[in-house]
Amino acid sequence: MSGFKRFEDIQAWQLGRELTRRVYEVTREGAFSRDFGLRDQIQRAAVSITSNIAEGFERRSPAEFARFLLIARGSSGEVRSQLYAALDLGYIDRETFDELSRLASRISGATGALAHHNRNRTGRVSEDESDLYLVPGTPYPTTE
Repeated sequence: MSGFKRFEDIQAWQLGRELTRRVYEVTREGAFSRDFGLRDQIQRAAVSITSNIAEGFERRSPAEFARFLLIARGSSGEVRSQLYAALDLGYIDRETFDELSRLASRISGATGALAHHNRNRTGRVSEDESDLYLVPGTPYPTTE
């Protein structure tokens, strides 16, 4: 499916793993570590990215994989939104925000493009969805 042998080979999953590691690092520090609601929510959203990519891949259906990739993409957006709250509350600095936000955006682009590719394989993509998942500047994932 999609030319990948294991979900661990998928770049979006690898990026999600890195994002999760970084989110856990920054949420262990200072006031962020004591804001249990935001801390737990951003951690869950980050973990959800890799979990949904893996679950969708293991279902061995292009349509199911595409659906779970889009859920992972949503979790990536959730992380970005929560990063704004962390920045606004002074839990993270602008440099950390930019780094993590860029990483989450890369995941968004990669999962969206891969979902688009898998939906095309099923013949279920509609005309108005044809370019929905492509993010400018994000390379289209290869399947070889």
